[in-house]
Amino acid sequence: MKEKLKIVPLGGLDEIGKNMTAIEYGSDIIVIDCGLAFPDDDMLGVDLVIPDITYLKRHRSKVRGFVITHGHEDHIGAIPYVLRELNVPVYATRLTCGIVEHKLTEHRMLDKVKLMRVKAGDRIKLGCFEIEFIHTNHSIADSVALAIRTPLGTLVHTGDFKIDLTPVSGEMIDLARFGELGKEGVLALMSDSTNVERSGFTPSEQVVGASFEKYFKDCDQRIIIATFASNIYRLQQIFDLAARHGRKVAICGRSMENISAVAMELGYLHDDKKVLIDLNTINKYPQNKIVIVSTGSQGETMSALYRMAYSSHKQVEVGHGDRILIAASAIPGNEKAVYTMVNELSKKGAEIIYDRSAMIHVSGHACQEEQKLMLALCKPKYFIPVHGEHRHLEMHGQLARQMGVNEKNVIISEVGRPIEITEKTVRLANPVPSGRVLVDGLGIGDVGTAVLRDRRHLAEDGLLVVVVTMDRESGVVIAGPDIVSRGFIYVKEADALMEELRRMSQKALDKCAGEHIRDWNGIKSELKNVLGEYLFQKTARSPMILPVIMEI
Repeated sequence: MKEKLKIVPLGGLDEIGKNMTAIEYGSDIIVIDCGLAFPDDDMLGVDLVIPDITYLKRHRSKVRGFVITHGHEDHIGAIPYVLRELNVPVYATRLTCGIVEHKLTEHRMLDKVKLMRVKAGDRIKLGCFEIEFIHTNHSIADSVALAIRTPLGTLVHTGDFKIDLTPVSGEMIDLARFGELGKEGVLALMSDSTNVERSGFTPSEQVVGASFEKYFKDCDQRIIIATFASNIYRLQQIFDLAARHGRKVAICGRSMENISAVAMELGYLHDDKKVLIDLNTINKYPQNKIVIVSTGSQGETMSALYRMAYSSHKQVEVGHGDRILIAASAIPGNEKAVYTMVNELSKKGAEIIYDRSAMIHVSGHACQEEQKLMLALCKPKYFIPVHGEHRHLEMHGQLARQMGVNEKNVIISEVGRPIEITEKTVRLANPVPSGRVLVDGLGIGDVGTAVLRDRRHLAEDGLLVVVVTMDRESGVVIAGPDIVSRGFIYVKEADALMEELRRMSQKALDKCAGEHIRDWNGIKSELKNVLGEYLFQKTARSPMILPVIMEI
């Protein structure tokens, strides 16, 4: 009897980002993608969010390798963190490998990781799995889908994709291969759900080039274009336009500088007309002969465009005479940050073009008609929507039903909930360990719920420190209690309140002495209770109260 085929989502469902899916059969596991997500607003101080790989660590002897679909952060960003605990080979296409190599070099891990380059059309064998890489279109070069042959049948994972019939570079998506797989028989299709709420087809990237042409033509201003750092196709179009219009191009923003350097080295980005200049030399050229390509299209704090908006960028001062094109749509949740940044740029007198109707950005993800076409070509027995929040997955499942997939064969899972497929059945299995691991500075996973709760408490209500010095032998108060306030009230404006807090602290200490309470925890608890109740009655606020007891 054959084993069960398990599809274990460890990220990327009910969320945008943090994509990671394990495929398990018998004694073999392969992992598709290894991405990160960026922290929510309430994750104070957290830098990155990566998947919980407890399940993979428990089965580390089974893990044969990571297979990467493309080089975006939500698919590769967690690699340096995950491979510290699970060092197995990573298989990726040439540009993706180049970006991963740069990340591993920054983390001083390049010599410890086995990176294996593949290309579209290649097939590799990992345990009982045979993986075929299929060329797709996306907003970054060298993107691939995966056809995974298992003992129970073929799984197709689209990765992030769109159907671009006129790509800026390279060939259109290999639809013929998907059709061939459909004729051979596809057990399950896992398909990108990001744009399922949009009807029709996603426009070609060439549309952006045509729109840029309109804003370059007869423009007597400096042009600043904010876009995603990884969109090499768009950067190439900007290089070509700048050459035609007699302009030089400067790249601004660390991530864009890094990725463009990798793309240039590997031949994905060409500067045939020698338009690229160093950002430090832009003052040597007339303003109307310069194009600055910048990070910060999402209003990220400390990104290049954000710093320009708030006059903290060392090389670029924005003002009258600047035309700023924000060539990206706001990722859900980033709208407020983008509009705030746009307002600041507007105050400086710059002309800002960011409206969707300007057609200076197109998505890299398939819309409904493309998703239907993928379903029609693959003709899967089972359909598993991936890469999206719950509403995206549900809507994509509805599309599959419209395309003829049996209602019972549309499986919508969640992070940590495996899908088990046998020769005759499919079901959602019991959850496995999963979730979010928070990266804060050099710490990985050491910031948990309790720490975040304390940070939110401090941010919302501030801190009150009660300092007391006591005699170790007698327990008599020698000095204090002194009250220190941070983020709660400004002491000089609340002398009466602070004096009352000192009085109540002394009263609580006297009570402890009268009841012969000598242990620190008992004294601290009494101080917190007395001061907490009083402050809530007086101010309707509950600051964090931190008693500090020193013994001499």
